[in-house]
Amino acid sequence: MKSKISFMSKPESDEYVPYYGKYISLVPDNDILITLETQWPQTTTILSARKEAEGDFRYAPGKWSLKEALGHVIDSERVFSYRALRIARNDKTPIEGFEQDDYVKFGPFRQSSLAALIEEFSLVRKATLSLFRGLDEAAWTRRGVANKNEVSVRAIAYIIAGHELHHRRIFQEKYFLASAS
Repeated sequence: MKSKISFMSKPESDEYVPYYGKYISLVPDNDILITLETQWPQTTTILSARKEAEGDFRYAPGKWSLKEALGHVIDSERVFSYRALRIARNDKTPIEGFEQDDYVKFGPFRQSSLAALIEEFSLVRKATLSLFRGLDEAAWTRRGVANKNEVSVRAIAYIIAGHELHHRRIFQEKYFLASAS
């Protein structure tokens, strides 16, 4: 039987397509549940320090506002968690992709308050953690097809964590530094 570390540690490169390597590489190689649990308060802390008006800030023309970018993180985590659930439950039906720009365009993020979106992000992360904590070892290593590519449940957990870290970096470098100027 594999140890807990083996299925909780970073996925092998054959568990995801190369595109997601940019997210997975940002995540430390330790228990992914601890990572998911500890990183979300860090993100909410930096976002909560922003003034409500900063939620509408765009660092360049045509870029998402801070609220839209946070909405994208929320929606993406929901989609990835759904994929993980289906694959973990051994659903062999291929899962379609999603168009992130349409999700932002048709999402309610512009009308939402930054505070409400931060709270929603926290609730989504709590649900994500609940899902992953309830998985047995076999579910973590199960693979399925999402967006026409094979992916493991373990890789999805790392993609969720890395996607958040990627956007946290963008928040800090593009939104917060630019809005302070």
